[in-house]
Amino acid sequence: MLRKKWGNAWRSTGHPDAGPVVCVAHVDNTLRIVACGDEAMRWGLRSGQGLAEARAICPGVIVIDEDQAADQRLLEAVADWCDRYTPLVALEGRNGLFLDVTGCAHLVGGEACLLEDILKRLTQMGFEVRGAISSSPGLSWAVCRHGADRIVSDEDREDVLTPLPVAALRLDPKTVAALHKLGLKCVGDLMRTPRAPLVMRFGPEVLLRLDQARGDDEEAISPRRPVASLSAERRLAEPIQSEEDILFLTRQIAKSLLSGLEARGVGGRLFELVLFRVDGQVFRLPAGASRPLRDAERITALFSQRLAALQDLEAGFGFEILRINVLHHQPFENIQSDLAENDRRHLALSTFVDQVSARFGPNCLQTYQLRESHIPERAERFVPAAEALGRQMPKAPQMLSRSERPVRLFRVPEPLESFAAEIPDGPPTRFRWRRLTHQVARAEGPERLSPEWWLDDEAAATRDYFRLESTAGYRFWIFRKGLYERDAQQHWFMHGLFA
Repeated sequence: MLRKKWGNAWRSTGHPDAGPVVCVAHVDNTLRIVACGDEAMRWGLRSGQGLAEARAICPGVIVIDEDQAADQRLLEAVADWCDRYTPLVALEGRNGLFLDVTGCAHLVGGEACLLEDILKRLTQMGFEVRGAISSSPGLSWAVCRHGADRIVSDEDREDVLTPLPVAALRLDPKTVAALHKLGLKCVGDLMRTPRAPLVMRFGPEVLLRLDQARGDDEEAISPRRPVASLSAERRLAEPIQSEEDILFLTRQIAKSLLSGLEARGVGGRLFELVLFRVDGQVFRLPAGASRPLRDAERITALFSQRLAALQDLEAGFGFEILRINVLHHQPFENIQSDLAENDRRHLALSTFVDQVSARFGPNCLQTYQLRESHIPERAERFVPAAEALGRQMPKAPQMLSRSERPVRLFRVPEPLESFAAEIPDGPPTRFRWRRLTHQVARAEGPERLSPEWWLDDEAAATRDYFRLESTAGYRFWIFRKGLYERDAQQHWFMHGLFA
């Protein structure tokens, strides 16, 4: 709210003449304060207070309406920025984040340096932020919101948790109010109370939250993004801006992935280039490959096309961290070249498909995939070419009929405007399609196709297909929907054209 009003660096520059600012929203059909600035809190305003009461206390208060969608986007942007510390970042409510920094703290000098760096950087970006590190998410949440910024060791866990209010256990307001009526106002009071009466009175939620905060009950966080199977990055002393520098470093990072891919015996199918800008904005550029890749040049070529197609990549003051994530991989097969160089031709096709798909999107090149169905329009489907090249094409299903199929098959059969046919099962002798009347010279059929009862509803009808040749030499593939002895009405459709 204040960053949007005065800029990202408003905390460092200061706005003493700005006046108190509050954010309000409709709560129980009443405008209430949901967030307060520092100046507003000095006036005695607080969250949950009615707007009318706040204006009575401070007539000059600046009121801004809450925008939950914008708040969520901002929280997700901060979570993206926190990926520089750990890939395990989870959203916590509307204004919090959980970071699992296990095994990551040593990269920035330890837990103390990590916590100091996060708080300092976010404060410089204009956020009011608090943080804590402990062995359990519940304890970190409690200390962060009801204590002071600190690192809690396992030995000090009980001493730190005891004086905190019961609201620090992430309980709902009604439960907190009921505990206060019983005189249980801090966590230490709950620890000294017998557990059985608490469960009988409030259910298992209170003790579950208490055990999670104490570390007696394991609590896992759910990362907002899938963790990459392999990752490599470069942290730069000087930010870079040009596309040439980005591609040069991308090539170097891709080369560093080679040893990890070889050790696993795999190649990457889906890569992600992550660009961390100095002002905190994060850009994620995915690029897929039709075959497992290890070659740094081909990986760089994919991102070269992605950068060429991207229109909104604003470098600003530059990027300070570049990272490549391998999001999906497959076994890598080393194939020996033959004298005909068939593998080279296949590799050239794969390279072409990868680069075109990276620039214009995965659906720009498509091919068909066979399916197990005897209904003509269901017997195949279109898939991205990069996806089809990455796996062995299935064999054609065994058809019950070996009759000739048309060269051009309409995706949606077109109804005939009028027709004259022999009863009951004969082919049409004349029909009108697309405002032209055709006289039938030769006919072959019928070829009967029953509906797929496991997919179709009860209204689906049997089809009788005919191959027709008109007096003008045109050849058609039409069908009658419905049978004379079963259905009250029958309809004729054009489904394809022969060469």
